[in-house]
Amino acid sequence: MKSQMLPAGLVASAVVSASSANLGPGFDSIGLALSLCDEVVVETTDSGLVVVVEGEGAGQVPLDAEHLVVRAIQHGLRAAGAAAPGLVVRCRNAIPHSRGLGSSAAAVVGGLAAVNGLVAQTDSTPLSTDRLIQLCSEFEGHPDNAAAAVLGGAVVSWTDRTGAEPRYAAVSLRLHPDIRLFCAIPEERSLTAETRVLLPGRVSHEDASFNVSRAALLVVALTERPDLLMPATEDVLHQPQRAPAMRGSAEYLRLLRRHNVAATLSGAGPSLIALSTEPELPSEALEYGAAHGFTLTKMTAGEGVRWSPGVTVAG
Repeated sequence: MKSQMLPAGLVASAVVSASSANLGPGFDSIGLALSLCDEVVVETTDSGLVVVVEGEGAGQVPLDAEHLVVRAIQHGLRAAGAAAPGLVVRCRNAIPHSRGLGSSAAAVVGGLAAVNGLVAQTDSTPLSTDRLIQLCSEFEGHPDNAAAAVLGGAVVSWTDRTGAEPRYAAVSLRLHPDIRLFCAIPEERSLTAETRVLLPGRVSHEDASFNVSRAALLVVALTERPDLLMPATEDVLHQPQRAPAMRGSAEYLRLLRRHNVAATLSGAGPSLIALSTEPELPSEALEYGAAHGFTLTKMTAGEGVRWSPGVTVAG
């Protein structure tokens, strides 16, 4: 099928949330959007490619067709049956890179959603929510961060591998209103690809059973029984295995949980996410984090991705 060539002068934008995946036992399946956002603004031109990055990643990421947002835009245009002769892509980033806060998923979701803002100004049909989840999960290889960034709030996601290609899907959870979120972001960085190789290819029946029970309990704790967050965030499948690669985060995680704070690695780390019904973290936890290079930030659940023809101001 021939692609519709978009005219020069179209402008679209997307605002997309950070995310935390796993939340302990929900490996590659449970995610939570966070109130920290990146913004993507795209303009079609007659030719060429210009990429401008402000904030996180400025001076570090490629400013050409290899930029993740650009790759997502091109992928989204193909999926929507459209093409652009040239692009100007502006990225305003607030999500820290390589900290386990879903920056790569946000880049992909932002790029795909910006495509919707472009094609909405033409005869092409914007990508549906389900299609956005599928396309961005294809980049990630798993849908937890991607689905949270698309849908917002807390999500349960899954992968269907019965066909020739994986199919990704997700549903939203109603996060209990008493749950408060705290994020501890260290200065050190970590790449998911590097920490994932630390995970064993096989696990025992006992460990699998343990995590299945905790993941099921986590859904209950997130939606109805936040008093169960401590046992619901226990994990034996990935956090202990990743601990040697991020000793500072592992030690801080142990301290938080000793103080009855339901903390976990955020995704593959090294950031931590804490879920609590208390308005503040214990003073000992605050002091330890500050003394060991962690930036502690109160957050709320993030919104689903927002896209618009024209420029959307991140808020």
